[in-house]
Amino acid sequence: MKIYFETYGCAANQADELVMRSILKDEFEFSNKIENANLVIMLTCGVKGSTENKILSRIELIQKNFPEKKVILAGCLTKIIPKKLQKMFPNYSMIGPDEVRDILDIVRRTLNGEKVVELKSKRIMRCIIPTVVKDVQPIVISSGCLNACAYCATKNAKGNVKSYPIECVAKAVEYAVKHGAKKILLTATDTSVYGFDIRTNLAELLKEVVKIPGDFKIRVGMMNPQHIKPFLNELIKVYKNPKIIKFVHIPVQAGSNKVLKDMRRGYTVEEFKDIVKKFRKEIPGITISTDIICGFPTETEKDFEETIKLVKEIKPEVMNISKFYPRPNTEAKKMKQLPTDVIKERSRKLSRIYKEIKKEIP
Repeated sequence: MKIYFETYGCAANQADELVMRSILKDEFEFSNKIENANLVIMLTCGVKGSTENKILSRIELIQKNFPEKKVILAGCLTKIIPKKLQKMFPNYSMIGPDEVRDILDIVRRTLNGEKVVELKSKRIMRCIIPTVVKDVQPIVISSGCLNACAYCATKNAKGNVKSYPIECVAKAVEYAVKHGAKKILLTATDTSVYGFDIRTNLAELLKEVVKIPGDFKIRVGMMNPQHIKPFLNELIKVYKNPKIIKFVHIPVQAGSNKVLKDMRRGYTVEEFKDIVKKFRKEIPGITISTDIICGFPTETEKDFEETIKLVKEIKPEVMNISKFYPRPNTEAKKMKQLPTDVIKERSRKLSRIYKEIKKEIP
């Protein structure tokens, strides 16, 4: 029996695919072509409306072209729009992000003709599962976050932060390096809150990981500016270690304090700028990556101009620009929405400005 994987979204989903492959590899073969597979496992992503639409169209295509195939839908979208998925694809199994360790049983049951629906939230230790190893190896350090951003549906899928012990993460890194990994991606819903639930933090984790022998590099995933503040100096200090890639992803999302408050982000523009300033001062040449959402419902023209002003001031080396799209069961979805043409124009304008900024960056 052969299994075909199709994975969307973040590095955490990529890591979950590797974990699933590790659990399934002794009993099943894997196919790179859906045509040759008996079962499809799709890891979905629900962070953006455009991504959701793309995934739903793809599943519909699979349902139309391969009606005989068994399918397991996994990832965040199963927790964000479960009723919609069950209505659209009534014969498909569905599992949430926390069902990774049970994948062997779920696959067996699905292949035997059962429709499995497991969407429970529970703490699992992905890091202690030996995984299939790639040159670039994503390793999940925690799941969930501590925020309640007004626009985010991922919180509905992942819940509050559930961190994996430092020794478990270190063993997972050590295993990956021993088996050929050259780059380790430490990933999470929000790496900045790693350890807050187990009385430690990201800096402490990194201090242990860089001690692991071997020729490898570490790249740290996204950090919410709100939670970096208490251990910023400690974090910058460990970031200077040669094993850590000089790249920091700190999404600001807006340049207006009013909009940030409406978004429930938990920090100010000034605090974000202070973090950027300290990283650049202590680690010259570091790459600053940030995210901007254009067209949040309460964003006025003045607010948007403040975002432009911030972008021109900090000149991020990397910037991801998203057009606001209301997500299911979020506070922002209940707000009065801005016209679509306004959102698109703001996105185009910011993209043009960023294109000019990139020309200035050495």
